Amino acid sequence: MLIQFRFQNFKSFRDDTILDFSATKITEHIEHVVLQGNEKLLPVSAIFGANASGKSNVVEAFRFMATYVIQSFMYGGDSEKEKIEKLEYTPFLFDTTSQETESSFEVYFMGNEEHESKTYNYGFTLNRDGIVEEWLNTKAKTARNFRRIFYRNGSALDLAELPKKMQENIQLSLEKETLIASLGAKLKVGILKLVRDWFYSLNFADFSDPIENALLSRQLPPNFFEKQVQENVVSYLSAFDPSIIDFVVEKDENGKFKKVESVHRKADGGTVTLPLEQESSGTLKMFALYPALHDTLENGSILVIDELNARLHPLLVRSFLLTFLNPKINTNHAQIMFSTHDAWQLSNNLLRRDEIWFVEKDTEGISKLYSLADFEDDDGVKIRKDENYEKNYLLGKYGAIPTLKSFDMFRGE
Repeated sequence: MLIQFRFQNFKSFRDDTILDFSATKITEHIEHVVLQGNEKLLPVSAIFGANASGKSNVVEAFRFMATYVIQSFMYGGDSEKEKIEKLEYTPFLFDTTSQETESSFEVYFMGNEEHESKTYNYGFTLNRDGIVEEWLNTKAKTARNFRRIFYRNGSALDLAELPKKMQENIQLSLEKETLIASLGAKLKVGILKLVRDWFYSLNFADFSDPIENALLSRQLPPNFFEKQVQENVVSYLSAFDPSIIDFVVEKDENGKFKKVESVHRKADGGTVTLPLEQESSGTLKMFALYPALHDTLENGSILVIDELNARLHPLLVRSFLLTFLNPKINTNHAQIMFSTHDAWQLSNNLLRRDEIWFVEKDTEGISKLYSLADFEDDDGVKIRKDENYEKNYLLGKYGAIPTLKSFDMFRGE
């Protein structure tokens, strides 16, 4: 489980920024709290904010980190066969100093070892030229302090805690654009593969990106040829569209998917089939979310969604979130991090205050992330659990709302 994600100098976030899944000492919805090792963790982080406030950049920062860990063993080097273009360094651009300062990314997470729950602290900083600093520390459940596994600062490497036979391989193969965690996983170093695989298990869905949205809508669940899988998807979709009772799947001569149609029940008792692409945008989005949701729940990983509310009714969003909040369903302690404009989710007694986050951009273009549990009003008083969060948010009490003006440019002369 993710304990904390920390980043700095990425897009609209100039300063040190923390998204924390640790449960505070507040008393509402104690059933949400998951005890993992010595940590009390939460299954949900909901990020609210105005358009262009930077809330999507929180999701993008986490995705950037994960992608860099997974791919960077292919950055640089001489092999054009495996080499791919590295991710673009994107610091805060609205002051001269930040433009040339490294960006940093760090996570604390719990491992899923069978016999003990370790805490892992992994992070790196980078600039235009490549990796500046990288580190990995671990802490056993019974330990007080973290133990260094490796540390890198420029060309200086401390790999003493890694297997000796792999230390030389890493030193010889490491490029300035490449992370030790990524390269070490490729070289099958156990602890580095564990870190890489943790990032690899994350599921991302960006519904603010039209291209990715279209691709997700055409992505079929694994093993969708199997009737049991189709029945599972029908059961999932029936939670909001009971008219879908089956699927018809056709293959081409190579055994690949050719056409998928949904089978609907007609009013007279018969059935009718529709090409999947003709279903409503909401149905297509829920269909697109199924593979990631199933994988996340099954493996106890993290589902990260930008604009969860897009094209979905608020009650359907609520039902989706309850999947993570219900310990009888979420038996593997999966987590979800999402951005949304759906303020109604603040009004229905669904989330704890420490599961609610806001992003606000100031006059200098700097985004700030803060939790409702930490928010204090002008008198220095924290928010009570019996307040109407939705009403107060829309009234601007917590910030993170758009500054609205009339569209005077359309006014007649």
